Amino acid sequence: MKIIGITGGIASGKSTVAQIIREMGYRVLDADQLARQVVEPGRPAYQEVIRTFGSEVLSPDGTLDRKKLAGIVFRDAEQRIKLEQIIHPAVKAAIRQEQERLLQSNGQVLFVEVPLLYEAGWEDFFDAVWVVSVTPKLQQERLLERDRLTPEEVMQRLAAQWPLSQKIKLADLVIENDGGYLELKSKVAHILNHFMQSFLA
Repeated sequence: MKIIGITGGIASGKSTVAQIIREMGYRVLDADQLARQVVEPGRPAYQEVIRTFGSEVLSPDGTLDRKKLAGIVFRDAEQRIKLEQIIHPAVKAAIRQEQERLLQSNGQVLFVEVPLLYEAGWEDFFDAVWVVSVTPKLQQERLLERDRLTPEEVMQRLAAQWPLSQKIKLADLVIENDGGYLELKSKVAHILNHFMQSFLA
């Protein structure tokens, strides 16, 4: 069974591609959603976060206060690495569990959407990585429209990630998303019908 990572840049359309693949009947996991689940109360990663960062990162209801935690880790790279060392293994374990479950039901492939796949050094975890690309101009326009950011904020967001051009060089497959939704859906369908046949052979 194969695990394929889906990534790209901010506003490149990776979540849209993931949803199209999901609608075509494939199992798609969202790494960000898994990262939230593994730190829910009672989970091992939750306990480890509290041991590492203290009870001040808790909300009154006992859940993690993600805003407080973000304030700590985004100010201090060392603290961010500590958090990643707790969450990343737990997320990978959750992906492996889903892989085992799919294997038992004769599933052939599992997709995982990971926004910062290359930044986190996860490429070796996957059998293949698909990068959703978009031109820099269109990426900036989509960010301005979608998130209502200022041009300065857009550049800050883009600077916080690897350039798409760098991710494209490392990708096993690139899905260009410079057109509309129907064009993107057609491309994804073509990839699933043709690339997957040889990939799973």
